[in-house]
Amino acid sequence: MNRGIGLCLLAMLVFASQDAITKVLVQDFAVAQFIMLRYWLFLVFALGYAHLRGGIALAARTRHPWLQLLRSLLSVGEIAIFSLGLRYLGLAESHALFAVFPLLAMALAGAVLGEFIGLRRWLAAAVGFAGTLVILRPGQGLFELAALIPLSAALAFAVYNLVTRLVSREDGFTTNMLYMAAVGAVVSTVFGLQAWQPPSPGEWGLMGLLSVSGIIAHLFLVKALEYAPAGVLQPFNYSLLIFAMVIGLVVFGDFPDTWTLVGAALVVAGGCYAIGAPKLTNSSAV
Repeated sequence: MNRGIGLCLLAMLVFASQDAITKVLVQDFAVAQFIMLRYWLFLVFALGYAHLRGGIALAARTRHPWLQLLRSLLSVGEIAIFSLGLRYLGLAESHALFAVFPLLAMALAGAVLGEFIGLRRWLAAAVGFAGTLVILRPGQGLFELAALIPLSAALAFAVYNLVTRLVSREDGFTTNMLYMAAVGAVVSTVFGLQAWQPPSPGEWGLMGLLSVSGIIAHLFLVKALEYAPAGVLQPFNYSLLIFAMVIGLVVFGDFPDTWTLVGAALVVAGGCYAIGAPKLTNSSAV
């Protein structure tokens, strides 16, 4: 159990570091360029993994080709949108707003999948929404349109999670990963080649580190789930916000203001409260 928690925390640290690299690159390069490189490496990894797990042809079989396409487009879109937001906002602000996605996913599960949410989870969603308003402070003259960028990424990621749950009823992990890598590589290449700018040797190194770190972090998460249940690990995912704040302060000299800290605390509290609620049930479950 402790090993699973440790791997989860390590994955969150790598993700936060990855976003710091993204924040550096996005100042001088189009988002599509380094996302394209990330997906190329991801596709190589996915093809190799599928080959070892029964073959690429077997992994490519799916009962839900259109949902796989939608899921993959949502994934690459969410990464692109969040990366763009890092051009205008700090790591802490971006992650504080993005942290609302589990509550959005919960609300969508009730509306789309017919899952019973319950009063406790709706209260948790209300707390998280209040936290988002505290961060945004609409009507106070402090609202930035850029703040809508990580919120849009959170919504895309919430829908992505919903579609993933649907396709995972019949498609396995290898199939899901292969489609996400292949579609992401094609889409990002279409835009990435048009926006290509020659990187310096140092920038090549950052892009390579960005690409490798994403795969490493996901592998840490997969291994973490072998040692601890997802329900146990879920609260520790919020450590990503803490790591982002620390890295933002150390690397960029950014520290969130009091309102952002209060709002982030409310968002995290709402998410943790929802996690502790009784397990959701699907009204049409078999």
